[in-house]
Amino acid sequence: MQCLITGATGFVGSAVVRAALREGWQVRVTRRDASDMRALDGLEIETVTVDLSNTAALAQAMADCDAVFHVAADYRLWAADPNELYENNVEGTRRICEAALAAGVTRVVYTSSVATLGIPKDGSPGDETTPVGLADMIGHYKRSKYLAEEVAREYADAGLDIVIVNPSAPIGPRDHKPTPTGQMVLEAAAGRMPAFVDTGLNVVHVDDVARGHLLAYARGQAGRRYVLGGADMTLAQILGMVAEIVERPAPKIRLPHNLVLPIAHVAERVARVTGKPPRVTVDGVKLAKKHMFFSHDRAAQELGYRARPARDALADAVAWYYAHRYLPGGKRP
Repeated sequence: MQCLITGATGFVGSAVVRAALREGWQVRVTRRDASDMRALDGLEIETVTVDLSNTAALAQAMADCDAVFHVAADYRLWAADPNELYENNVEGTRRICEAALAAGVTRVVYTSSVATLGIPKDGSPGDETTPVGLADMIGHYKRSKYLAEEVAREYADAGLDIVIVNPSAPIGPRDHKPTPTGQMVLEAAAGRMPAFVDTGLNVVHVDDVARGHLLAYARGQAGRRYVLGGADMTLAQILGMVAEIVERPAPKIRLPHNLVLPIAHVAERVARVTGKPPRVTVDGVKLAKKHMFFSHDRAAQELGYRARPARDALADAVAWYYAHRYLPGGKRP
């Protein structure tokens, strides 16, 4: 069995590569000339340098592939030019689907996000069926991923065998360029988060998400989406668990959202001058007003998906950050 994986140099993509190799797949990955390949060091894979804006080149890269795992995404919550998010996420997905049809790929697994799902107003976990529309999407990242899912469903309706997976907040080892969630864990482990806002995330081990991609290929229903999640936790619980792992005091100060929002506006103005991404974004603060809790019951029932405890994900992430000198001091788990 041969597969092509986009976004393979990233956090989730490199985990999907490892999961596929463990199951005996021959793995081909896309890369750019300037790609950081550290996440794939030592792995027996085939690499192909291809521009994801070139549909013909993508189809050629997919030659003889049984599966395409389209993991590549632009997940920035802030971009100086928001059009880049739509080009990378929406049009990038369209080109992958076109190329897969041209190449005769058996099945595509598209990596979306729980960011595209609805959140019930009563505080219960959302799932694949929770009503939601484009107007509910806060910020360009969420809108671009929502529209990319719409593209995937359009191609499913046109006959492409494509399954959609919606990871929650992956955490774990090998986060070389820390994701927003990984950065939060890193800052907490270093004792640099003395305060927090009242929000919540669904925490999942990145290797469980990766395994879920393979299960979606093997057992998923075409055109259907599956939440790949773990445990619902408030931010206070996450920070408390990280503090326990590194044996530091847990932060106690809870900040109101309305206090943080003006800071985010200032940070974004500074970012437009410096060109450096802001540490806190307006969209991030707005998103934090909701608890991003989700159920992965469908994936459990239809795919046989399972998620390990959230503490394992957090402990593995912290241990990896220590081992790779992202955390120079403190108590090692």
